[in-house]
Amino acid sequence: MNKEQLKGSQTARNGFLNEDDIVEKFNAWQIDDDAQKWLLKMEYQLSEIEFVKAIKLSGFKTDVQVQITVKLKEAIDAQNLQVKLISNPKGFNQIDKRWVDKYVEMWDISPIIVSILKRYTGEIQPNINTPKDKRRMFANEFSENEQAEILKWLSTNKSLIVSDILKGRGQFAAEWMLVAQKTKTNSRWILKPMNFCLNYFGNGAVEITERGNFKIGKITMQRKGGDGGRITANMLQFKLNPAELFENE
Repeated sequence: MNKEQLKGSQTARNGFLNEDDIVEKFNAWQIDDDAQKWLLKMEYQLSEIEFVKAIKLSGFKTDVQVQITVKLKEAIDAQNLQVKLISNPKGFNQIDKRWVDKYVEMWDISPIIVSILKRYTGEIQPNINTPKDKRRMFANEFSENEQAEILKWLSTNKSLIVSDILKGRGQFAAEWMLVAQKTKTNSRWILKPMNFCLNYFGNGAVEITERGNFKIGKITMQRKGGDGGRITANMLQFKLNPAELFENE
């Protein structure tokens, strides 16, 4: 298999329905064409691989960890994959969702920024007379000073924010993003190093959108909403469209 065959996205013979399918494919790497291509993308020589064991994780940025034993090498390599299964090429995928106070624990957020974020999500009631939505405030409803403050904070902390919401931290930080078209036939996939994804999705302007949300490069930061009116609608979430990677093979 040459480098040209490994470039960009690939069409898969069988569809991907969930992370279990990805695990099964890696565990059957000796007979699975897709798994072999993934291992080659990770710069392994198939002839040097002795054993592959994939496991599904939950609660981390890594969805699937692939443990690879290489012949004549004592240590076992571990590759951490974040899996994005998509059916709509124009659909957005939630990459992180927490209460504002949880983000306060992770990042250096001043009381002024916390107040803006909580009014934005609806944890704190709007402090203007006629908000578009009585439950919360949109980004373009804050005063000019407050808009400047939040945009400055997002710009200053952009690298940290993007890394934490996409890659995560610790031993289960994601090193790869595998995007798979979630159909039963003629599926396609693309596998990219997470550092490429951080740059691709995170680079770009920090701005307020016409709809009154925040954009960090290609990532949208918004109030979660929905949830049938439950309090969890007031969480802060980050979204992106993983299918955009197919356009930049």
